[in-house]
Amino acid sequence: MSESPLAAGPYEVLGVSPTASDEELKRAYRARLRAAHPDTGGSAAEFDRVQQAWQRVGTPAARRAYDTGADAGAGSPGSTWAQSSSGGGMRRGDTRPGAKAHGHPGGWYREQFLDLMNEWIGRGDGDVDPFDPQLVRRAPREIRHLLAAAIAEEKSATALTTLGMGFTIWHDVLAGATRDDKLDHIVLGPTGLWAVLSEDWGEPVRIKRGELIGEGLGSEERPLHLLAQRAKVVARAAKVKFSAFVIVVEDAQAPASLTELRSIRGAQGLLVQRSRLVNLIRTGLPGVGVGGTDLFEVRTRLQQTVRFV
Repeated sequence: MSESPLAAGPYEVLGVSPTASDEELKRAYRARLRAAHPDTGGSAAEFDRVQQAWQRVGTPAARRAYDTGADAGAGSPGSTWAQSSSGGGMRRGDTRPGAKAHGHPGGWYREQFLDLMNEWIGRGDGDVDPFDPQLVRRAPREIRHLLAAAIAEEKSATALTTLGMGFTIWHDVLAGATRDDKLDHIVLGPTGLWAVLSEDWGEPVRIKRGELIGEGLGSEERPLHLLAQRAKVVARAAKVKFSAFVIVVEDAQAPASLTELRSIRGAQGLLVQRSRLVNLIRTGLPGVGVGGTDLFEVRTRLQQTVRFV
């Protein structure tokens, strides 16, 4: 099961309350397993999801471990969620120079998460760990989404650093009147100038008329449109032109490793699985690129213009 802060827990997957009896839990598991089976209209992914949920709460010992946050199947997510990557260093054991990175990926979302989490918890108990898995699972979705988005940015930032010294990256770039108006990542290199949004909506996304939709998105959300609007602010200020608008999601949330969305002002919109992100930017798009003097000039303009949230 996904360890995203937005991922459904085993009780949610099985469709029962955490206070359900062991017998109620068993009946729900059998019913969900039948409904999820590919032969009865389900899917292999959903069938596997139900089985994994049962493994985590299907026995009294496993259920007790999950309910107390001690289950090994959870992969100890709390400690991972609490970590914040700068995105500017090299991977351990890798001596090759990485891309030059600026800014603090995920920092703004983590700041908001902690503020809202402390408000939701109440500030009376200073010993509460805001990243405790059991606590995060109970938090409102809008709070969990902030943490999920921060982690998504940090994962992308770590991957982007491996692009190499020919690339420059800016994280959490101010792109509007308020700190909420930001670009997660701007990437510049020989293959072009890329505006990148790293997201985790907790559910798979689909394409409709060149835009993203899905159960995890609000009915009025238009992620590609919003990304392009924010990139436009930076492009005007720096007098540069973006080559592509890229939305990055977890591999399991995208229908394919790379999917074309609609083009906006001559820049191609793309949905990409995170494992494909570095290869996409390193390889580039046919006929698109920035080189030589132009690359130096674009980098200089961005360095003089970019402000961080």
